[in-house]
Amino acid sequence: MNSGSSLRVEKATSLKPVIRRTYVLDTNVLLHDPMAVTAFKQHHLVIPMTVLEELDHIKDRHEKTVSREARIAITMIDKVVESASPQEIQSGVAIPGSTLEGYPAGTLAIYPDQRLSPNTDVPYLDGTQDQANDNRIINVALKLQAENPKEFICLVTKDINMRIKAKGSGLMQVEDYRRDRVLDDIDLLAKGYEHIEGDFWSTISEVDTLREGDCTLHRIPLSSLPQAYPNMFLYDDQEFMAFVKRVDRDYIYLRCDSRNNLMNRRFWGLAPRNLEQAMAMSVLNDDGVDMTVMTGPAGSGKTLLALAYGLHAILEQGKFSKLIVARSTPPIAEEIGFLPGTEEEKMAPWLAAFDDNLEILHGADESCRGSINYVKERANIQFKSLNFMRGRSFNNAYIIIDEAQGLTQFQLKSVISRVGADSKIVVLGNLAQIDNKYISPLTSGLTYLVEKSKAYPHAGIMHVNGIVRSRLAAFAEENL
Repeated sequence: MNSGSSLRVEKATSLKPVIRRTYVLDTNVLLHDPMAVTAFKQHHLVIPMTVLEELDHIKDRHEKTVSREARIAITMIDKVVESASPQEIQSGVAIPGSTLEGYPAGTLAIYPDQRLSPNTDVPYLDGTQDQANDNRIINVALKLQAENPKEFICLVTKDINMRIKAKGSGLMQVEDYRRDRVLDDIDLLAKGYEHIEGDFWSTISEVDTLREGDCTLHRIPLSSLPQAYPNMFLYDDQEFMAFVKRVDRDYIYLRCDSRNNLMNRRFWGLAPRNLEQAMAMSVLNDDGVDMTVMTGPAGSGKTLLALAYGLHAILEQGKFSKLIVARSTPPIAEEIGFLPGTEEEKMAPWLAAFDDNLEILHGADESCRGSINYVKERANIQFKSLNFMRGRSFNNAYIIIDEAQGLTQFQLKSVISRVGADSKIVVLGNLAQIDNKYISPLTSGLTYLVEKSKAYPHAGIMHVNGIVRSRLAAFAEENL
């Protein structure tokens, strides 16, 4: 080649086009994530008329959580189709904000499945009024698959049995809704601590020591421990014990501690019974941590630790003016309004665990019941249902959210966003005890919260293991 010649252009490589897919959404997907219509980018969404009918029934239910989400989902669909003609709605309307660079916007269509009738060419499930609405939704996907044999037609549902029925009916593509899945394996969930085998310092190539106020910090390269995040603990097989004070782009800043110092901590007379409880107590007492998320098996002491710190912070330190205890009422009790009494009295059957823990903290008192009533009044303990917390703002409060494993990410977000100034929130849950049929450990809002908040400098994560309730409880958790 002559030196003056132009550079030779190699053959351009064309990118493989993104295949436009069609997804049929089940009602439970829109209840799980009311913003789901924005999650499929350049693809085509189909919402059967049966889904709209189900949302219409659900939006007027007494159960505040699910009815609110149904209304939000309906509003989202309306924003997309409000100015479209009936013909455009049935063929597909562009979804705002769903454009993927270089590709047209995703579209949303409403399918009038009431027009479907038995067809020998399509293996329909029984869609009469006597049958479940699930069958009518599956039939929409089967019809689209028969009409478009070369296209990707997929039913998206959180209902496991519905997925099995759809596959058994001949539908080629059936999926769970996975937008909220932040992990591939629950064993990868952040624990709030990491055990380093052997001697920690032998694995570190360089370290600097610096002083910040009255605190001495050791600065090590982030490359030495790339999975580190703020407010986690590190310990080894020797005497090393440290707290990750903060993490920046290049370094990790460690505050060294000792096991003895952690194990000697006390809240309202409560002492830690293992190292994980001690680390949890340290995170709870950290003024720089506004939210603590504690996971772990039943009987590991999560509720007791959270309650003991709350009494300590309110009655001994004066940090907060009230202690709010909340949980979602189980699906079997959709409306607590039918129970007699005040909101606190209505919630009593589901918050009995807190009375049990108050008895543990005051069981040695001469008058246990009198002490408990006195503490409830002095600490201004209020019992709330999560169904009635949305729309409120809690200032100068210590808030405990119990049994959070059955909540979706949307539900947890709406509760945590209620936390006001000078407040602290503790979220508790056991991912092995999920009673919501549409939620698994991987899709639980609690799992989502742990993974999304671990890098936030004002959040603390702690997995409290080790059953301390009793040796029988430990046997049941591990073997039954």
